[in-house]
Amino acid sequence: MVVVNQRKNLNFGENNSPEISLNSNLKRWFSRNIGSWKSNRTYFFDESQKTYNLCMNINIEALKNNSQWDSHYKFTWYPEKKYNFFKENPQYKERGEMNAFLKGHQLVRGNFYLSNKEGISNIKQVDEHEMIFESSYEDWYIVEHTRLVDLDNYRFRVIYSWNKSELKIVENHHEIKIIK
Repeated sequence: MVVVNQRKNLNFGENNSPEISLNSNLKRWFSRNIGSWKSNRTYFFDESQKTYNLCMNINIEALKNNSQWDSHYKFTWYPEKKYNFFKENPQYKERGEMNAFLKGHQLVRGNFYLSNKEGISNIKQVDEHEMIFESSYEDWYIVEHTRLVDLDNYRFRVIYSWNKSELKIVENHHEIKIIK
């Protein structure tokens, strides 16, 4: 299993002009995600071989910062309706909030979706429309691809989650921006 940033190194690229370029690209990409989204999701679970379909509401907002170089965000989520999914899969939070900020090529999270632990996701930019987030915490290793489509009116996300080196969860999210 690949372990991502176990040392939680936040000093990558300091005083290095490529970081400024990357950081401004990340800030621009994140600003394109600001707003409310309807998230139609399909979850595939390895062990139970069950598939779930549900709809979540997501809100992404930029928080005020003291520095023009800091980018802080708040993510909130809640289900469109009641789903048995959350009773059958208690590791998922039915509703919640996560604060995060950009630091170089990393997203520093106040908590993860499957844990209350804070941590870091390394970010790779595929092109101007897609980012890949790699995270590891507790026994989880997660790779998430998020792509903006059609002038940022849609997002497609695919998430692979390994637990103790075994692929356990695959998620597909088709998201529609409802409020900019």
